[in-house]
Amino acid sequence: MVLTDRPVGEVCPIEHARKEERTVLQWDKDDCASMGLVKFDLLGLGMLAALQYCFDLVAGHTGEYLTLDTVPKEEPGVYDMLCRADSIGVFQVESRAQMGTLPRLRPRSFYHLVIEIALIRPGPIQGGAVHPYIRRKLGQEPVTYPHPLLEPVLERTLGVPLFQEQLMQIAQAVGGCSGDDADLLRRAMGSKRGKEKIGRLKETLFAGMASHGITGDLADDIYAKIEAFANFGFAESHSISFALLVYVSSWVKLHHPAAFLAALLRAQPMGFYSPQTLVADARRHGVQVHTPDIHRSGVHADLEALDAGATHPTGDPACLSAVHPHPGEFDPEAPFDTDDHRRDGAFAVRLGLAGVRSIGVDLATRIVAERDAAGPFASMADLARRVGLTTPQLEALATAGAFDPLGLSRRQALWEAGRAARERPDRLPGTAGDEAPPVLPGMSGAEQTMADLWATSISPDSHPVQHVRAHLDAAGVLSAAALSSAVSETRVHVGGVVTHRQRPATAGGTTFLNLEDETGLVNVIVSAGVWARYRRVARESGALVIRGRVERNAGVVNLVADRIEKLAITVQTVSRDFR
Repeated sequence: MVLTDRPVGEVCPIEHARKEERTVLQWDKDDCASMGLVKFDLLGLGMLAALQYCFDLVAGHTGEYLTLDTVPKEEPGVYDMLCRADSIGVFQVESRAQMGTLPRLRPRSFYHLVIEIALIRPGPIQGGAVHPYIRRKLGQEPVTYPHPLLEPVLERTLGVPLFQEQLMQIAQAVGGCSGDDADLLRRAMGSKRGKEKIGRLKETLFAGMASHGITGDLADDIYAKIEAFANFGFAESHSISFALLVYVSSWVKLHHPAAFLAALLRAQPMGFYSPQTLVADARRHGVQVHTPDIHRSGVHADLEALDAGATHPTGDPACLSAVHPHPGEFDPEAPFDTDDHRRDGAFAVRLGLAGVRSIGVDLATRIVAERDAAGPFASMADLARRVGLTTPQLEALATAGAFDPLGLSRRQALWEAGRAARERPDRLPGTAGDEAPPVLPGMSGAEQTMADLWATSISPDSHPVQHVRAHLDAAGVLSAAALSSAVSETRVHVGGVVTHRQRPATAGGTTFLNLEDETGLVNVIVSAGVWARYRRVARESGALVIRGRVERNAGVVNLVADRIEKLAITVQTVSRDFR
């Protein structure tokens, strides 16, 4: 579907600007373009919503007003965090591949983020650009150019083509292509039958290169790099826009991690990680997360002031806002504590009522509106009578711990839900029965984690793996944190819940697993042979113990699997597989 502001044939830009009518055409976008209609691709990004939520939360609770323009630029702390691949929740650079590249690329300026965004794309990957660029960036390989005419084109990316515009400029500089040919090349990149469309220019490109003395393997290599972009590569302008969101989302994660988490939860579904992983990461950064509360929770996740006297790190705003145009080289041995940068340390995150199973936004809005209008709920029956909730809805709130402020344990609240649901606005209070619930034992830690995940998909103060940590320690199974200091090339066991299973088209049959425990994430590389040997358990088990070889590369630690076993845990978890 394409929106156009003018009928076919209208060319006057002034009249075009004055037109208020809009026409919706249900044609294929390529057909519209071939008819000469102006076509706009509108990209919706969840991170834009998340950042606005974050800015609103920060302004409302701390009085600090932020925008994309006013976030302090070029802070060394932001780049230090990214160089450590501490990027869960950050726009675009939170994936396994990006987190594996950040410690090697070591971004120290905004344009390095522009490069990072463009680097992990099918075009540069299949064009063999990733490793040469990183080696040149780290000074491990000299910067060279295929031809002197290409130095102005490739200088800013160290002689390695990364952007669509560069491929177009190469085609014109040494490939004998006209401006129209270069535009055809641009439209072919990432499109259906992209290789076929680029192939129409093959003869022109080789003839042009030959006229500049570029023949044989060198000509084949240049053409292969251009052809690789048929599988999609970024335009530099696109990458610059995305890099701004990378920097800003990194900045708020570093300085306002509680607000950032609440904003990400409000903006779901989005991003690479589940809400449970986002919460677990925030907790590792010192953020306290509280269960839904019938008295304190809003509709959505929000910030809540910590009790007086609670410890909460707060950075020095004057120091943190300083602009540092030259962050300097990254020192992986230098101490770095995100608490030193935190500005919202006086706040915890309170989960919203809308996130509870079977509640949703509309009912949560009714609950909050009734509470604000007529005061707190005196009991579960009072809530049911004033708002009108069903037994399953009350049970879901009870399982989530929302009735804790009423002095009811989760089991007691579950017991009372059926009776309370009989209360209705058209009945006298208490006519449904007022017998006290029996005294029931509280839930164990594992049972409470199970209840949290069932009710909200989030465990705010624990992790499923920590309940079997003693068993794992006894068996010599390392945590994610312990793996980070394991000796390279040794064989170890690591256990955790599976968060992702991926098999990129560019990986040659290799499958990548992410395991998570209470201390962090582990990236596991599974060869095609190992996957075939353990396929059923690797694909179907929610938690695994994996034996493998520790692999280190420029600060990135992977586990190369050779044996996969199921890890028995009491909590059912969900992974994001083959997306």
